[in-house]
Amino acid sequence: MTMHMARPVSRGFTLVEVLVALTVMALMAAMAWQGVDAIVRARDVSQQRVEVTLRLNMVIGQWEQDLASLQETAGVPALSFDGATLRMTRRAAGGIQLVAWAMRDDDTGSVLQRWASPAVTTRAELEGIWLRSQQFQGQEAGQLRTLDGLSSWQIYFYRGNAWSNAQSSAGVAGPATAASAPARTDLPSGIRLVLEFADTGANTGNLTRDTLLGP
Repeated sequence: MTMHMARPVSRGFTLVEVLVALTVMALMAAMAWQGVDAIVRARDVSQQRVEVTLRLNMVIGQWEQDLASLQETAGVPALSFDGATLRMTRRAAGGIQLVAWAMRDDDTGSVLQRWASPAVTTRAELEGIWLRSQQFQGQEAGQLRTLDGLSSWQIYFYRGNAWSNAQSSAGVAGPATAASAPARTDLPSGIRLVLEFADTGANTGNLTRDTLLGP
């Protein structure tokens, strides 16, 4: 009598089980992708914030470097503000340099710009540059966009143990030394910069920076 051994029947996955497995895998992949996407977005935002902060620090550093290099001359004021532009004369390699910080409006809003002249060695050259700077419109060669997204700025001078509007006539040292040159003024002992950022920009709120000027 011959005996036959029963072979085990191999049972595969049903179509329903395959579909369920695929659905679970798709959900897990979607969840994983959302997690990766959130990490990438957070990294990009963080990187952008770091770049904005570095940019702001560089601008403030240049501002303070200009003020630290102030140099009085016989021709024009070392420091003056007309409400739109702050002009200063500073020491530079090869002579004296005129630097102008100004706020201009364009299609993107208000922009803080910096312009620096070539270094000059004569009073006539410096006075000529000063007069030409009165006609600047913001598009001249050498104009550098330093900060975007501003809504306003204010400049204050520290004199007589108090902060006052930089456009005040206090501190005038004497009449103009030439018919075409502005009156010279005594330097304040400190200068305050107040920047107000627009709500739609990368920076928000206000920034106040006080800088002590040397004797």
